[in-house]
Amino acid sequence: MPDRGSGGSHGPNGPRGPRGPRGPGGPRFSVGRPSRGAKSLLITAAILAGLAILFAMFAGFWTDWLWYRSVGYTSVYRTEMLTRATMFAIFGLVMALAVGFNVWLAHRLRPPLSAMSMEQQNLDRYRMSIAPYKRWVLLGVSLLIGLIAGGSASGQWRTWLQWVNGTSFGVEDPQFGMDVSFFAFDYPFYRFLLGFGFAVVVLSTLAAALTHYLYGGIRLTTPGSRITQSATGHLSVLVGLFVALKSVAYWFDRYGLALKSGDFRHTEGWTGLRYVDANAYLPAKTILTIIAAICAVLFFAALWRRGWQLPVIGLGLMVLSAVLIGGVYPALVQQFQVRPNEQARESQYIERHMDATKDAYDIADARIEDYEGSADGGEPEELVDAVSSTASIRLLDPNVVSPAFQQIQQVRGYYQFPSALDVDRYPAGEDGGEQDTVVGLREMNVNELPERNWINEHFRYTHGFGMVAASGTEVRADGQPVFVERNLPPEGELGDYEPRIYFGEYTTQYSIVGGPQQEIDYAGEDGEVEFSYSGNSGVNLDNWFNRAAYALTMGEPQILYSGAIGEGSRILYNRTPKERVEAVAPWLTIDGDPYPAVVGDRILWIVDAYTTSSGYPYSARTTLGEATETSLTDEQGEVIAQEDRVNYIRNSVKATVDAYTGEVELYEWDENDPVLHTWRSAFPGVVQDRDRISEELLDHLRYPQDLFTVQRDLLQRYHVDNPNQFYSGSERWEVPDDPTQEGTSAVPPYYLSMRMPDQDERVFSLTTTFSPLDRDTLAAYMAVEADARSEDYGTMRILTLPSATTVWGPQQVQSRFNSDTEVANQINIWQRGDSTVDYGNLLTVPLEGGLLYIEPVYVLGAGQSYPLLQRVLVAYGEEIAFENTLGEALNAVFGAEERDEGEDPPEGEDPPPGEEEPPSEDTLQEALQEAQDAYQDGQNALGEGDWTAYGEAQERLEAALERLAELEDGRNEQEEQDGQGEQPPPGDGGDGGGDAEGGENATS
Repeated sequence: MPDRGSGGSHGPNGPRGPRGPRGPGGPRFSVGRPSRGAKSLLITAAILAGLAILFAMFAGFWTDWLWYRSVGYTSVYRTEMLTRATMFAIFGLVMALAVGFNVWLAHRLRPPLSAMSMEQQNLDRYRMSIAPYKRWVLLGVSLLIGLIAGGSASGQWRTWLQWVNGTSFGVEDPQFGMDVSFFAFDYPFYRFLLGFGFAVVVLSTLAAALTHYLYGGIRLTTPGSRITQSATGHLSVLVGLFVALKSVAYWFDRYGLALKSGDFRHTEGWTGLRYVDANAYLPAKTILTIIAAICAVLFFAALWRRGWQLPVIGLGLMVLSAVLIGGVYPALVQQFQVRPNEQARESQYIERHMDATKDAYDIADARIEDYEGSADGGEPEELVDAVSSTASIRLLDPNVVSPAFQQIQQVRGYYQFPSALDVDRYPAGEDGGEQDTVVGLREMNVNELPERNWINEHFRYTHGFGMVAASGTEVRADGQPVFVERNLPPEGELGDYEPRIYFGEYTTQYSIVGGPQQEIDYAGEDGEVEFSYSGNSGVNLDNWFNRAAYALTMGEPQILYSGAIGEGSRILYNRTPKERVEAVAPWLTIDGDPYPAVVGDRILWIVDAYTTSSGYPYSARTTLGEATETSLTDEQGEVIAQEDRVNYIRNSVKATVDAYTGEVELYEWDENDPVLHTWRSAFPGVVQDRDRISEELLDHLRYPQDLFTVQRDLLQRYHVDNPNQFYSGSERWEVPDDPTQEGTSAVPPYYLSMRMPDQDERVFSLTTTFSPLDRDTLAAYMAVEADARSEDYGTMRILTLPSATTVWGPQQVQSRFNSDTEVANQINIWQRGDSTVDYGNLLTVPLEGGLLYIEPVYVLGAGQSYPLLQRVLVAYGEEIAFENTLGEALNAVFGAEERDEGEDPPEGEDPPPGEEEPPSEDTLQEALQEAQDAYQDGQNALGEGDWTAYGEAQERLEAALERLAELEDGRNEQEEQDGQGEQPPPGDGGDGGGDAEGGENATS
């Protein structure tokens, strides 16, 4: 176009020629206009920025895909992503089309001429500004609303998969005769569709009304008609759709009454219909369904009648009916029919609620029997023998001895053990028996590395090393654990296995292994040993694309260019057992306490997983986070719940995670769980059949503690069978607070090998106690068979004590211990010496009609790094004992140590503890002094971290103890030759808790 400011012709030196300063008659000079090179640069920069943004968006998806491929569960990721994408597309498209169509229709139905008013003149400016971009505005608004709706709908992918793959429960709801699967799988999806339908209609109505107003179809201040007939017809149809959906919602509200939650008669989380629901709300919802349907027809009829009088009247009647029929009438029924005789009216519905709750939480088959709970005497020796046949008393508390594991078996400061160890079972001795064993893994703690930097944290110190295990039923003479698996490299009774721990509870950072950078394997006698990971876990970083993706997602640019990454390098992340199982099975709820086990030649993490639902009609709802909370929750970990508020739960899956390769295996455990069948249909091939569980793995499977905690929480109220007892709450129990811990947290359940009164032999069990509501006495004792190999696995046995008796509860037992003069004096002596006293797990065992309480007492001496077992508290009936060893305490509490003065012990038996005389010979005194000196030197070396000196002291201690044994044997032989009947020296009176003298020495 000619430059109108120039009078010259367009010659070669005109405006299209070389640019530069011109005179008054030359072309205008354009200041700041970018050159072609600058434009190209800007375009290139914009393209690169766009590609960078797209790559950043894609990197998260790509790294997730690589991770799922590395663990062999791409089908899970693919199914989830396809379901999300499908729901996003379908529901987003429906929303966009609905809103866009109604905006387009409102624009099409606009009046041909706008009224002459100030309101319309003001709107003209907006109409004119939008006019050139109407199509783009319509498309943009529709897409934006569609994207929001699609994103919200994609979050319901679990609801969709459950609806599509739902499996029948085979149990019918007592009110409607519907299978439970309707409430668990179908009803949530129908509710989602209704909610989405309401959102579509509401947004469409708002968008249409705004468009009608903008183009004059609706006039707020203009004289004359306020709305055109076209706008009236359009909006009446939309409102009619809304009312029609409300009619459908009223119909589904009827079924929702079976899932209605609230509080009722001492019960939080009550679920299901009550009398007023069945006899007032249910018919009211049916009537409102019909009224809403008629009202919707009246709105649709406005298309022909061109008036809103009848629809508005109908809408008013519907609202009035909702208030009167849906609100006032039920309140009158509650007040005048239910309240005067509530117990009789509600009895039928209480029974439904109780039965459904017991079925949903798998507590319906609990075996409840009466138990006297009183010690009726008996021969002392028989009672002592009965203890060994009734229970394997675990003196080692896994929640107290972790510091001992840490100090004795840590070896290097950058290793750590969990603060709460685990209890498992391993073979004991050559007779093929088993013993309860306290176990923990030596995991890497990067926070304690000698030098913290990127290479050390992610390339050099990458894994822990070895399992450490100690006998649960015995300790050394000085109070230390008796380790059955120990040291680096591992040695002991667990056999040969891969000891490296690349995946563990505390392994939360990523590591890059297998490349040119060598790793620190473990610290041996000759220093640190190097190693290179040879497993097939992790994602390959050989190519630059993967490195760039991980540099972005991990927020670590060095991954892209570091020379420590090369051929064979693999990145390991998502390394805790719980997050790996949760990732490959995102529909499972994960137990809070995974535990390790040596299975064959591998260390496997065993993870219990649950299927849950909040759609079991009549069953009480439970908040998992609260129900599983005990005094040890902080140490053991919290449950990872897909939905925290549930009313159905099954331990349907047992999962394992290989500590070296990170391989995840899921096994079906509850073969009759319809929720698991539904998810297996949605994710075929992810969960393996139960018969794929090996015998070696089965040896270590146990009843999960979190499930047991939820069940015992329900049994506080639902152990009764009579609705009248449930209504009155007179038989309600409560879980006592942990007397060994500060605060008011519930006592945790304890694993223990024991025998209930109706059992013939000891079985690995999970146990707990109950107290009457607001009382400290004992109401009941419960144990569930926890050994997965047992045919009675999961069988609950509950011993209920007579309400008229006052059997000690845990709080009272602890109070009796604390108030005993001997106990109090000894505790004061320890504490005056700047020692700290820790009470171990207070175990309860039914014994010969009574209840035996056992509690180990640990002492953390001044300058010591970990507590040592120093005493054992025992209570039975009205008697308590406070002795050095369990054997001494049992003899004392049963009176077995009482003998006539001078009487010889029976032939072939050790003399009872408590009647020993201190050795008188100088050689014995010297040996004892050497043992004491060696022990004290070992403790000093521990405090200084001098492991060499500690090892030497332990060797001296063992030599001194061997010398003591030899001296005892020689003295006994001499006494036999001389015909003397004196008591032998101390050292043979314990049963695994250490000798009395050893206990005293350890205390001093």
